[in-house]
Amino acid sequence: MANFTAADVKALREQTGAGMLDVKNALTEADGDTEKALEIIRLKGLKSLSKREGRQASAGLLAAKVEGSVGVLVEVNSETDFVAKNQKFIAFAAEILEAALASGAADVETLLAAPMGGSTVGEKVNEMAAVIGEKLEIRRVVRVEGDNVDLYLHQTSPDLPPQVGVFVVTDAAGASVAHDIAMHIAAYMPAYLDRDSVPAEVLDKERATLEKITLEEGKPEAIVPKIVQGRLEAFFKENCLVDQAFAKDPSQSVGKVLAAAGATVTEFVRVHVGS
Repeated sequence: MANFTAADVKALREQTGAGMLDVKNALTEADGDTEKALEIIRLKGLKSLSKREGRQASAGLLAAKVEGSVGVLVEVNSETDFVAKNQKFIAFAAEILEAALASGAADVETLLAAPMGGSTVGEKVNEMAAVIGEKLEIRRVVRVEGDNVDLYLHQTSPDLPPQVGVFVVTDAAGASVAHDIAMHIAAYMPAYLDRDSVPAEVLDKERATLEKITLEEGKPEAIVPKIVQGRLEAFFKENCLVDQAFAKDPSQSVGKVLAAAGATVTEFVRVHVGS
């Protein structure tokens, strides 16, 4: 009988994030030697990397930070929530974030090639995947810059790391309201900053759909344009940040909140893990 206990299994699982059966098998093969078991897990994991390529990594977490006028966010994905909330995985994502900040990476390809711990981020991701036994990937990198950058990270479940992340970039005057607006964006999910930000093809498609619906309702053709314009207003209020009713005070729009502060939002980004 192998010389290890349930406590040994638990400790190695917490250290590696590997599955219980993998840990037990490794400890059995290593006759209870934790260091040997760790190496067994790593080597077996490396051999099976190609088998995991087709699997989905839709769980995971967001790691983000603001340094001066720059904000950087990385989405690091795993296959299961069990791995996503493992402290080793969380710490690993934090290291990837630091590599993104240090390298100036603004896309996944650049980040994977960035230096980290004596090798590259991409190599470290493969090494961690080998130990954990799940497919891991970096899905996206977000980098923003401006006079004032505010970050809001939201946990959709108390036992999971952040799953929603928002950056709001404003002018200097926006510092007083930026965080409230970031929280608003997390909840209300605007697609565009303002009406001018809506792509022409999106607006044309929406207008054509509204015209068709209005005509099918039997409205006289002469008043269809007016009705369509009214319905487009509803589209803007739902999808454009400055037109949305402000979460903390629905009696006024986000645009009015910004105007009262003499502030301007120049950019925002909202990210949800796996989407």
